Amino acid sequence: MPSTSAPDNRPPAGVLYVVATPIGHREDITLRALAVLKAVHLVAAEDTRKTGELLRHFGIHTRLLSYHEHNEAERAPQLLSRLRAGEDIALVTNAGTPAVSDPGYRLVSTAAEAGVRVVPIPGASAAIAALSASGLPTDAFVFEGFLPKREGPRRRRLEALAAERRTVILYESPHRLAVRLAELLAALGDRRAVLARELTKVHEEFLRGRLSDLAAELERRGEIKGECTLLIAPAAEGPPPGAWAEAREEIRRGLAAGRGPREVIREVSARHGLPRNALYRAALRLKEEAESNPGRKPRNRSEAEPEGGLWTSERTSKR
Repeated sequence: MPSTSAPDNRPPAGVLYVVATPIGHREDITLRALAVLKAVHLVAAEDTRKTGELLRHFGIHTRLLSYHEHNEAERAPQLLSRLRAGEDIALVTNAGTPAVSDPGYRLVSTAAEAGVRVVPIPGASAAIAALSASGLPTDAFVFEGFLPKREGPRRRRLEALAAERRTVILYESPHRLAVRLAELLAALGDRRAVLARELTKVHEEFLRGRLSDLAAELERRGEIKGECTLLIAPAAEGPPPGAWAEAREEIRRGLAAGRGPREVIREVSARHGLPRNALYRAALRLKEEAESNPGRKPRNRSEAEPEGGLWTSERTSKR
């Protein structure tokens, strides 16, 4: 039976294209991205000046409109109205894939919820480029982007990452990198790590070693510049047999000699690759034992490991 309702004369909605752009080398842009950027009605760009330079380099003169973290609450509904009116829009950021630690999530989410077609135009991503050349495990990884700026949430996030069995990928500012490496070393232990700097650019560089090696290299250089991606090896299934008992005994001797707990824990963590937070808890228990039972030593292996701690739980579960 034919419908008696009034015909819908609205134009078909446009398409939102999420377009990845080069993270450094301009020739990394895809042919499909160029075709889309040329064909759409509008390019929503994080920085119209930078995107304008990219478009002019390839002879593209599509109109630009700014869309960044400071105006996206206002811009997203405006762009959605244009999409509903039938315009095709390309969303780009300064470099890499939009909405991945870059502006774009609000617009993509709004468009998808409104039933607008969202089409990815894949391309460069600093996280994937760094992972592919890092030499660290690639079968499973977790992308954390930028860690929280506030100390409390950041500390809790680092504690959660201490047991992570996947390669961890982080973005970080070169100005905060030295401080962040010190925090990672304290929370995760001295794991293998890779610092990828200035990917696809003239001064591209990979620094490989342990977290302590990277920290030492940054201290030697004094400063470091450029976009930085930091990758950290997964947590091991557990320390080598007897490692925790040895670490605990070293802490006990250090404290008995009158040394400061922070200094002792830092050295033991670096030597055995154990997280400092777990060692700190062990130091507190040792202090309590020394005060209540002078001279007492652990009678068995279970007493030599953190009660309900990282290693006992990790040995019995696998992802």
